[in-house]
Amino acid sequence: MPSHSLAAEDLFRCTLCGDCCRGFGGTYVSREDVRSIAAFLATDPSDLIDRCCHRSGGRYLLAQRADGYCIFWDKTCTIHPVKPRMCRRWPFIESVVTDAFNWKIMASLCPGMRADVPLDSVRECVQRILASEAPEPT
Repeated sequence: MPSHSLAAEDLFRCTLCGDCCRGFGGTYVSREDVRSIAAFLATDPSDLIDRCCHRSGGRYLLAQRADGYCIFWDKTCTIHPVKPRMCRRWPFIESVVTDAFNWKIMASLCPGMRADVPLDSVRECVQRILASEAPEPT
């Protein structure tokens, strides 16, 4: 399959298993993510940060439960309509562009990702998807 014909759907189809909502260092949230989640939950953004986030490297991460899952995971994403940009992008993330082998590692943990596609084709597709996005609000 020529790389120019690869689309997101050729590489990934979400199975709603929730494995991406567990572990992997947590989910960074932008100010816009915080505002959207707070509005969805009918709470104040500062209250959301106090109750549901912690700082890491100068940025906020969503908290994780003791079992490693995001605090908003309950057999499905309870904030799905406003889930953070980092979650919406999965698995089309910068680390795949940096080192396409990351795709293979992620695919070994995610049943929705195809691992049988040449890595240069994966990298090209991910680069194209990321380039088409608007810059992330901070």
